[in-house]
Amino acid sequence: MKKAVFSLLTTLALATQLSASETANLWIEEYIATVPDFPIPGIQFKCYPDLLRNPEAFHRVIQTLADRYREFDLDAIVGLDSRGFIFGTALAYEMNLPFVMVRKAGKLPRKVEKIDYELEYGKTSFEIEVESIHKGDRVLIVDDLLATGGTASAAATLVERLGGEVVEVACLIELEGLHGRENLKHPFYSLISIEVDE
Repeated sequence: MKKAVFSLLTTLALATQLSASETANLWIEEYIATVPDFPIPGIQFKCYPDLLRNPEAFHRVIQTLADRYREFDLDAIVGLDSRGFIFGTALAYEMNLPFVMVRKAGKLPRKVEKIDYELEYGKTSFEIEVESIHKGDRVLIVDDLLATGGTASAAATLVERLGGEVVEVACLIELEGLHGRENLKHPFYSLISIEVDE
């Protein structure tokens, strides 16, 4: 009985913490623009050049992520080609951690592990250098945005093939309504969530 009560209290406390965190990050939305029909008709593209042009706002985003992950005992930050490099490299620098690139096929010159996967509007491939992750490494995967979850899932598979452990997937923006969070097999965190139609 005591264990069940403790578990419930822990769950409620975590939910409250996440809710408070999401509320605290609402300021980011003023830096997010929506561009209709890009890259194809029907897509409402979310972009954030205004955030990157504001050093104070960009640093606040990176500091918020660093504060979350300082106690996660991470061994590496993995950033996804290409916009995940923006946030991943800055976060790795802030936390003094190695940064590992997951790149589109044909971009890495040394021995790689490769995976083919589906996008929202096509197919593509990802590669990672086989020596970049060691067995047992605790890894955070970073991208700018989570839509259907296919890109992050493919990257997580690559990390796990090399023996790494994906501790969490982190993004600046989650597009709610595309079920990306449900499609991931790993814990997920985003600074803000934006409702979109499927």
